[in-house]
Amino acid sequence: MLTISAELRAKIVAHARADHPDEACGVIAGPAGSDRPERFIPMLNAERSPTFYRFDSLEQLRVWREMDDRDEQPVVIYHSHTATRAYPSRTDISYASEPEAHYVLVSTAEPADEEFRSFRIVDGEVTEEDVAIEPE
Repeated sequence: MLTISAELRAKIVAHARADHPDEACGVIAGPAGSDRPERFIPMLNAERSPTFYRFDSLEQLRVWREMDDRDEQPVVIYHSHTATRAYPSRTDISYASEPEAHYVLVSTAEPADEEFRSFRIVDGEVTEEDVAIEPE
């Protein structure tokens, strides 16, 4: 189960809404060896696409090095779907390379509402997990 603060959830949704109609993407880092998301890191969708996302390779290298320097790991890797439900696509599954991470998807297809879901993706297998929101 993913446990995330209401503030971090709101930041993910706000980033997804701000980048709409393109997919938004980013990471929430947490202490190494922990499952606790703490530091919100919005990233650039290098594809600038409404149907696909890819971290900019130089930005990703910088962010992962920074996490290493701070003894952190990617606890949440998130992105948005702008016209479809919040479920990993075949491409999302093939690119999932952090087996310990929670993969959060937000659908911004409905302007008045968002679908917020979390998954584990390990060796191509997708498992949805519950999300607990901690109050502020």
